[in-house]
Amino acid sequence: MNFLPKASTFATQADKLFLQIFVLSLVFLVFITALMIYFVIKYSKKRHPKAEQIEGHTLLEITWTVVPLLLFVAIFYYGWTSYDYARRAPRDAMVVKVTGRQWTWSFKYPNGKQTDKLYAVLDRPMKLDVNSVDILHGFYIPAFRLKADAVPGRTNTIWFQPTRLGTYDIQCTVICGVNHSSMLSHVEVVREKEFKAWYFGPEGAPEPTAVAALAPPEHAGEPEALALMRPRGCLGCHSIDGKPMVGPTFRGLYGKQEEVVTKTGLARVTMDDERLRLAILEPSREVVRGYPEQMPVVPIGDDELNRVVAYIKELK
Repeated sequence: MNFLPKASTFATQADKLFLQIFVLSLVFLVFITALMIYFVIKYSKKRHPKAEQIEGHTLLEITWTVVPLLLFVAIFYYGWTSYDYARRAPRDAMVVKVTGRQWTWSFKYPNGKQTDKLYAVLDRPMKLDVNSVDILHGFYIPAFRLKADAVPGRTNTIWFQPTRLGTYDIQCTVICGVNHSSMLSHVEVVREKEFKAWYFGPEGAPEPTAVAALAPPEHAGEPEALALMRPRGCLGCHSIDGKPMVGPTFRGLYGKQEEVVTKTGLARVTMDDERLRLAILEPSREVVRGYPEQMPVVPIGDDELNRVVAYIKELK
């Protein structure tokens, strides 16, 4: 009944459970509807002009209580075992930290690499630790039949084992603000050789000859600084075109006078090179007034930091 591709081991199990419940519901729908029509005809006023009081039927009452109860318990059992299966990852699964924020997803791997797109290996298990840095989000991969709530201050765990190569959508299932509809990403399922070439390659720079499939074509040709900021989730909170978002826009930020909240109170500062570096390396030290204190510490090298600051300076 589900026309989405089955791209993980759990998808087959989930679809089977869904089909069983659907068929069971359809059988009872037909049975109850047929019974209702039968009683309407048999006990119509035309056939029985004088109503009769029905005192009850003990066996019938026991039957219609026990049978639904057993069916509900069975549905709960199979539903719970499927839920439990989706949250007990194999010991050899790679652990990836998934972070949701308005309005983007970011994925951090054990070696420290961070991307805005999830890369997975065909037929290899992957465990996802899902959380949020601002409000409630819903992490959902339709083709894998997997969903987990991204909750601030809490980590929810799910896992999957992809069974098909390709690119699959990631969506947010919770209305999380004005740009909720754009909180999208993808899972890129590749072969193990291609994944290793990317995973053990230079930080943030997949080898194009070995893993051409891992290079997001929609971002090809963009400035180098954007390629550094995008996988770290910066563009999920800060715009580059002046559009208001969770954090201040980068356009026109350099040289601007801002009122910031510090531990000692309010202060007025000029957003120069030093302030920009401080905002990136220690985001909670000075927070621009009117914006939430929710930016995480971003891992970034000195050379990368210089390129990002230089790019922001050019956004007049």
